[in-house]
Amino acid sequence: MSIQSPPTLLELAGCSLLSNKSRAILDLEDLPIELFPPLFVEAFSRGHTEVLKKMVQTWPFTCLPLGALMRHPQPEMLRVALDGLDMLLAQQDRPRRWKLQVLDLRMVPRNFWRTWSGAVVDACSPEDIKKNRTLKLGPAMAAKLPLKIFIDLCLTEGPLDEFLTLLFLWVSQRRDRLHLCCSRLKILWKPTCHIRKVLRLLQLDSVQKVEVHCTWAPSTLAACAPFLGQMRNLRKLLVSEVRVPAHTSPEEQESLLSQLTSQFLRMDCLRKFYVDAVLLLEGHLEQVLGHLKTPLETLSITKCPLSDSDWNYLSRCPNTSQLRCLDLRYIKLTNFSPEPLKILLETVAATLNRLDLEACEIAESQLQAILPALSRCSQLRILCFFRNRISMSVLRDLLCHTARLSQLSIELYPAPLESYDAQGAIHQERCSQLCAELTALLKDFRQPKVLIFDMVPCPQCGHMFIYNQGLIHCFCPTAA
Repeated sequence: MSIQSPPTLLELAGCSLLSNKSRAILDLEDLPIELFPPLFVEAFSRGHTEVLKKMVQTWPFTCLPLGALMRHPQPEMLRVALDGLDMLLAQQDRPRRWKLQVLDLRMVPRNFWRTWSGAVVDACSPEDIKKNRTLKLGPAMAAKLPLKIFIDLCLTEGPLDEFLTLLFLWVSQRRDRLHLCCSRLKILWKPTCHIRKVLRLLQLDSVQKVEVHCTWAPSTLAACAPFLGQMRNLRKLLVSEVRVPAHTSPEEQESLLSQLTSQFLRMDCLRKFYVDAVLLLEGHLEQVLGHLKTPLETLSITKCPLSDSDWNYLSRCPNTSQLRCLDLRYIKLTNFSPEPLKILLETVAATLNRLDLEACEIAESQLQAILPALSRCSQLRILCFFRNRISMSVLRDLLCHTARLSQLSIELYPAPLESYDAQGAIHQERCSQLCAELTALLKDFRQPKVLIFDMVPCPQCGHMFIYNQGLIHCFCPTAA
């Protein structure tokens, strides 16, 4: 039988105060500062809206992480907070404790609510704690700063939900007194006039991560490019599914791409760049990467057709010289020279910790050409060659070259070609024997942490058969 911890004196005091709502509202001005967080959590869970509204007005910290208390968007609680802010903004004489500068609506776990040691926590992130302990703002100074509202946005097809509708309407009517900040922005539907209105509401220099998972027409991409250029603190950009209409001339393609890439010149912080299924990229990789101002940590180019000039530029691009992650999944390498990849691996040998060459149709001669460079990538932690056709002898050679990479923790290889019969069906017993041999070979040098060999898809569940720790299995409920 579990034994529950008895309530603390702070919790008992808070419950006592909430039992009389009128008294609670009157006593907030004199409430000990350490009682505010537990009392707010309790009032939130009980739905004491009037107490919450008053607590927003007297909140004694710079940040109120309201979103961390929501498991899902709660329009009624947002309305309570906004009503409290309206009352606060309307007051000429601000409460003596007033410090609130940030209403954080991001729905992520926050230590602010879980950790309370009795010390005054005056921020909403560990970095801000150190900074804000030396920066104490009184009500007069705090009142002059624009209130910031933080939110992560995911814009999809269809009308906005009630939560976002309420928030955007409230923000649009008070833009002179606040900033709507968004650190993570996802767009899952083709940008429309409606989405562009939302972008105009945002403080775009607050955006740090942008992901676009939808089909873009190049003209739409060009129309949204100016918004991208205002995201000066953007650290991660992912763009997928950009398709060029068949009637688009090469000159038009060049113009559209120039409108987009010219915005990169305004980004001082971009470190992670992902392009997926972007047909417009072919023949223009130098134009795209050449406009970047700083070295990349992550470069991911997947499912994109590349030209010889694109492939050759990869190793010459100054912005790829410090890569930590290189992802080239589904880039067909068969007809390319291995030399650019070899040179690039030699360049990033001291920094690269992830290399993904899944389904690249890499030829065995190409793979053998890059092995000496690969063996020098001393920081490599994740290596993937899934879904490539590689024989047993070349896999042995590959494992011998990676065997002394002590940082490797995840290794993903294809099962040897000898695992299949003449019709291409997997021979499970033979496959187990060959994969066991490869595993034993690696164990002669070091103990692998995660070592998996993949095979053809299972006809029942569609997932790949995998060999892992002596077992061959898929994701069928009846699989071993």
